[in-house]
Amino acid sequence: MLQRVQTLYLLITVVTSAALIFVFPLYQVSDNDGVWVYAASDNVLLGVFMCSAVLSLITILKYKNRKTQFMLGRLNIILNFFILGFFVYQSLNVSGEMVVSKKGIGMLLPIISIVFLVLANKAIKRDEDLVKSVDRLR
Repeated sequence: MLQRVQTLYLLITVVTSAALIFVFPLYQVSDNDGVWVYAASDNVLLGVFMCSAVLSLITILKYKNRKTQFMLGRLNIILNFFILGFFVYQSLNVSGEMVVSKKGIGMLLPIISIVFLVLANKAIKRDEDLVKSVDRLR
């Protein structure tokens, strides 16, 4: 059933991972007259963000199998933690002259995705528990 609350949470994750990366900048490079860098300018980051969005779409389409949905949600959370770890590593790994002068709000997009993925997994778990309790009554 696509009208469940986890579908809404997963759609928010898709929008965050696929659309907002083109709107919000990641950081500003000081050597190019303050040019903002977006995820679309780095092919690896673009690929990882799109992989997260596609994984969320696949999770939505697997609505008949809640265990697979839950597992794909956890996999997507791990993927977003890797993205977040890359951003933290990139922002802290500077020596001497700082190349990255300003951080953009785009670095918070994986955190938003993680929050909504956790909410979706909680809703999937709640549905699974409800189905198990109804099966016990039969």
